[in-house]
Amino acid sequence: MSATTIVFAVALGFAAGTLAGFFGVGGGILFVPTLVALGLSQIEAEATSLLAILPTVAAGTWRQRHYGNVDQRVALMLGLASIAGAVAGVQIATALPQDVLRRLFALLLLGVAGQLAWRARRAAPYPSEP
Repeated sequence: MSATTIVFAVALGFAAGTLAGFFGVGGGILFVPTLVALGLSQIEAEATSLLAILPTVAAGTWRQRHYGNVDQRVALMLGLASIAGAVAGVQIATALPQDVLRRLFALLLLGVAGQLAWRARRAAPYPSEP
């Protein structure tokens, strides 16, 4: 791996973490397409993204817990369900051809973009001060 690739990966991680914290979007939206552009297969990019997001999840949970915003019971149920979903997702992803997986990921990105656009139409629940 070249020094340029490492610097780019660190910059991507920082940018994705910042955007995830600021906008509440998952880093995978940024990680996966970029990692594919760097030469990883779709499955490698998705797996790498899942591993790379763990520190962001841990840091965000730690900070939000400090503010009293984490419901431990819900977090446990969500975490366990996520593990089961990840196991099922791996089985499905490894069974699909790469081009189908890329198209499905593109549909996911379009869905996320549509949701963000739809949410932007509504008034903010916490209006900014002038």
